[in-house]
Amino acid sequence: MKVSAHWLSEWVESPLSVDALAQRLTMAGLEVDGIAPAAKPMSGIFVAKVLDVTPHPDADRLACCSVDVGLESPVDVVCGAPNVRAGLTVAYAAPGASLPDGRTITNAVVRGVSSAGMLCSAAELALSDDASGLIELADDGPVGALLGDYLELDDVVLDIDLTPNRGDCLSILGVAREVAVLSNRALAEIVVEPISASVEVRLAIDIEQRQSCPRYAGRVIKSVNAAAPTPQNIKERLRRAGVRSISAIVDVTNYVMLELGQPMHGFDLARLSGGIIVRNGTDGETLELLDGQNIELTADTLVIADHDKAVALAGVMGGAATGVELTSTDIFLESAYFDPITLAGVARRYRLHTDASHRFERGVDFSGQERAIERATAMILDICGGEAGPTVVAQEKSALPRREPIRFRPSEVSRLIGIEVSAAQATQYLQYLGCDITKSEEELSVIAPNFRFDLEIEADILEEIARLVGYDNIPASLPSAGMNLQAVENTHEQYEQIRQTLITQGYFEAVTYSFIDSESDHFVEPTRSPQILSNPISADMSTMRTSMWPGLIRAAHYNLNRQAENVRFFELGMIFERTDDGLDQRHVLSGISLGELVPEQWGEASRKIDYYDVKQDVIKVMQSLKLANFSTLASSDAALHPGQSAALLLGGDPIGKIGVLHPRTARYFDLEKTAVVFEIELDILPSGRLPAFSPISKFPSVRRDISLVLPEGVSAANVLGSVQQAAGDLLRDLQLFDEYRGQGIDSDKKSLTIGLIFQSLSSTLTDEEIEETMKRVLLQVHDDFGGTLRK
Repeated sequence: MKVSAHWLSEWVESPLSVDALAQRLTMAGLEVDGIAPAAKPMSGIFVAKVLDVTPHPDADRLACCSVDVGLESPVDVVCGAPNVRAGLTVAYAAPGASLPDGRTITNAVVRGVSSAGMLCSAAELALSDDASGLIELADDGPVGALLGDYLELDDVVLDIDLTPNRGDCLSILGVAREVAVLSNRALAEIVVEPISASVEVRLAIDIEQRQSCPRYAGRVIKSVNAAAPTPQNIKERLRRAGVRSISAIVDVTNYVMLELGQPMHGFDLARLSGGIIVRNGTDGETLELLDGQNIELTADTLVIADHDKAVALAGVMGGAATGVELTSTDIFLESAYFDPITLAGVARRYRLHTDASHRFERGVDFSGQERAIERATAMILDICGGEAGPTVVAQEKSALPRREPIRFRPSEVSRLIGIEVSAAQATQYLQYLGCDITKSEEELSVIAPNFRFDLEIEADILEEIARLVGYDNIPASLPSAGMNLQAVENTHEQYEQIRQTLITQGYFEAVTYSFIDSESDHFVEPTRSPQILSNPISADMSTMRTSMWPGLIRAAHYNLNRQAENVRFFELGMIFERTDDGLDQRHVLSGISLGELVPEQWGEASRKIDYYDVKQDVIKVMQSLKLANFSTLASSDAALHPGQSAALLLGGDPIGKIGVLHPRTARYFDLEKTAVVFEIELDILPSGRLPAFSPISKFPSVRRDISLVLPEGVSAANVLGSVQQAAGDLLRDLQLFDEYRGQGIDSDKKSLTIGLIFQSLSSTLTDEEIEETMKRVLLQVHDDFGGTLRK
């Protein structure tokens, strides 16, 4: 919200300087992002009046003007503007004047005719983009006065960044209320006198959707001159608020919106058929908006219609077919209150954002529609002339917001905020805000004003008290409380350990969107139930991910297209699955690897990353977390290659999966290289442990290698688990280093060679101890799998 300091001063005279006021507003919750001058620097620009215009003797498009600039005699100026004419009040740059673009004006000879200075357009003065002609000032403009004084160009503009709950401050009036309270000054509201009807012309108003539009006011104004120029002071105020001047009637409706916070719209009465109907659209119905966009309406879209067609998207933008043009003579002004919930998201659905929708979505004063109509009518009659009909108001009182009493205990201010505020002072603050107060023994009953939708409970009142006292005036104090430290899961340390381990292995951490498109989510995880968003940003982000693989695959594809030959990504994040109990949110570690195992070099042959490389990376993660009994088990998955995928197990329980992407999956994501992915559900893992000292044995280790003959279908992971269990506490390391099939081994069997390393912390191991342990190992393998020692 851009606020002119001069315009604001008409409503409240604050003793604070602009900088001090900006600081006070910011500390009260209305953050001032910037303070800018209303106009660029210029000098030597005066108000002047054109007395006479004659054709230039040597140029068809130039004119010789006699201009009254407030001196004893007129000056001669050559001008090429198409709108120059006798009697026009203009901006005159005298010789020596400096324009905003840095030019200095001098006496000149134009095609043989002397020109003392220059008549200026609004664009040359940086007051607008209009370079089509001279800036036209009011006829009674003070000739000879400095233009800066006349237009109050010494003004400054406050750029206020409002939070969504403060829609009441989206107007000069709203900000003035805040300034009045913060400065302890009275609000000098502009009195809006009702305009008596001079013609009995009414337009019938029928509200079908009374919950969505509880109040709608309108008035017919006949015989207006819609082509009348907008007064320069109104144009200036619009410009300083960031609104472009269009035409007198449109400018007036925008002016009233900026001043009072009530959006308005004007219709060309001749283009309306019958009366006004506030209804929902119908499926397939279309509407061309003022910006030229054609939209297709739906059955839940609120529209303003006449008896034939939709003429406006309610609360957002009017229709092109019924808009006021310069040739319009009769107009219909509307001013309505729309339910904020009904309008929420409508503008975004049609890819629009207007000043009106911005205000209606946050809530406007539901009692201010007639005031806005009267204010706009008075301005239109003054600028464009015409005859006003009576104001017609249609409303459904039961659907209007209810201002319920809020129970407020002044004693809670001291307890919750830490400052002492008397009941009388709290009452005064609330009355300044426009609240109605009813006192009882030790509490107040507070009814919020119609323009404050953010005041609903006692906490809101407490926040207002703290805001007006000033957050910087609340004393700072350290909390005093007993500390009862309890053991907590060391999740942060666990995640950091995972990061460091994978970074050491050459991975980069990625952060992908939690929202993805439903098609790719279902393609990767067809068995999981996703949470579909009811109001997504786009179709590509309509679903909360049930897997992080789609995001990582797309990240890999993006990097491959930018000449990154080798990609290794991991992500620590959350996946979401809809269950009967609600939304299940789980922490997951996911990763993807593709390309060469090592960069191109002379010391090692090039080789593509395969399943076993990534499996080793996952094993190192488990080892870094001090998690034993980790294994893999062959399994199938819709997104993974059959025969090259496995379930990840911890103590026999599944914790994730790993495998090569199925060629079908790779084609779906346009991934041309073979990629290996993994996923581990971290919530299943045991809690992270704090680092603890582990003694180093002073005694030598002993290694024994055994070759076992096993059935072909027995997995190596199960064999290693069985060996580890049988070996007991003396086993320090276990390595599978050979697999053999061929001569000397039956065709339905295989040989696995395993290295076992034993070590004790208390003594040197004897041969008897080692042999006893090895017997237990061989017996366990035989009992579990029918395995025998290879001869």
